[in-house]
Amino acid sequence: MPQDMMLRNVPSELYEWVKAEGTRLNMSQAEFVASVLRERRLADERSRMPLLFPDPPVETSRPATPRLPFRFIDLFAGIGGFRIALERVGGECVFSCEWDRYSQRTYREWFGEVPRGNIREIMPADLPPHDILAAGFPCQPFSIAGVSKKKSLGRPHGFKCVDQGNLFFVLARLIEAKRPPVLFLENVKNLKSHDGGRTWSVISETLGRDYWVFPKVIDAAGWVPQHRERIYIVCFDKGYFHDRPAFRFPEPPSTRPKLKDILEPTTDPKYTLSEHLWKYLQEYAEKHKAKGNGFGFGLADPNGITRTLSARYYKDGSEILIDQNRGSPRRLTPRECARLMGFENEDKGCERPIVVSDTQAYRQFGNAVVPRVVEAVALAILPILRDAWRQKGNGCLLYREPSEAGRVTGTR
Repeated sequence: MPQDMMLRNVPSELYEWVKAEGTRLNMSQAEFVASVLRERRLADERSRMPLLFPDPPVETSRPATPRLPFRFIDLFAGIGGFRIALERVGGECVFSCEWDRYSQRTYREWFGEVPRGNIREIMPADLPPHDILAAGFPCQPFSIAGVSKKKSLGRPHGFKCVDQGNLFFVLARLIEAKRPPVLFLENVKNLKSHDGGRTWSVISETLGRDYWVFPKVIDAAGWVPQHRERIYIVCFDKGYFHDRPAFRFPEPPSTRPKLKDILEPTTDPKYTLSEHLWKYLQEYAEKHKAKGNGFGFGLADPNGITRTLSARYYKDGSEILIDQNRGSPRRLTPRECARLMGFENEDKGCERPIVVSDTQAYRQFGNAVVPRVVEAVALAILPILRDAWRQKGNGCLLYREPSEAGRVTGTR
């Protein structure tokens, strides 16, 4: 069908505008019209106003988001932190994978689909063409807490951890087979220092054979009221980006949120610590203080930020406690944890439903990525993608099958 068949019986000035904009963006007329309609649908969900070309919403918290219609896959998806962020900047999720059944339940509620389960059972042929591979691959074998626990139990850690550590190599095999143009990965802060740097050496060398690798530890405190340092790894395929791209990670916003902004005015008494637990935590802290250790509970400053929310928060909540001015302090509620991580649902003007138990909710939010940080990094990736845009018939910006890319670049 000719590209302009869908533009019959429209005013000439509108036809010329579509033609000019499609040319400027290196898109066919059909692709440009589809992108405009997609934008209109998303805007309509936000405003419920029957406008054909609505102005983008004005937000005081962050600048307007430039969009680029790319495709991505969401591996080790958790509850979809990567997906929320990448969809905000125009991405389309074409595949998701998450093995935890409780996280699958949340993911289904939020996105209308159940992710595939065990990533070990996924074959490269199962993955549709995509421009960005997003993955928060398992971090426990590389985390400070995870390494300490495994050492105390006499169990291997890092790449020697059979259950989780070697999942990086499962991911690496999928990457090698599909060669997506961009990798967007996340892990714990000490990934680079684990095992005297040997873990990071293997990871960076594995990825660096075919990709330009950009790692950086980012503290989410610029975007949410929480001290949460994680390493973000952005990689650009050397087959598509022959020269090292001028990529830079974003700087945090100048205005930082405060804890009090996300606290609920009233909470269920069940979140208040028992007198017995509160006494135990105080005695535990005093004991370690006498030994010169820094272990202990943390009373959060409402005008500041919290410690890092961990997946074990459900056990006693000790790392983040809210003073109630009398009696025992309380834990954060699951809803407050969602806000602390930035999982508010801005597009629909409401908050995402929590469909699991409190215990599972604490685990999910403690294991999640912060969508606002992912979004900020994605906005730094998009100009690199835009500059290298070579529109393909399969709907991807850059992706071509590895065999085709090898013939073009001679690198495969």
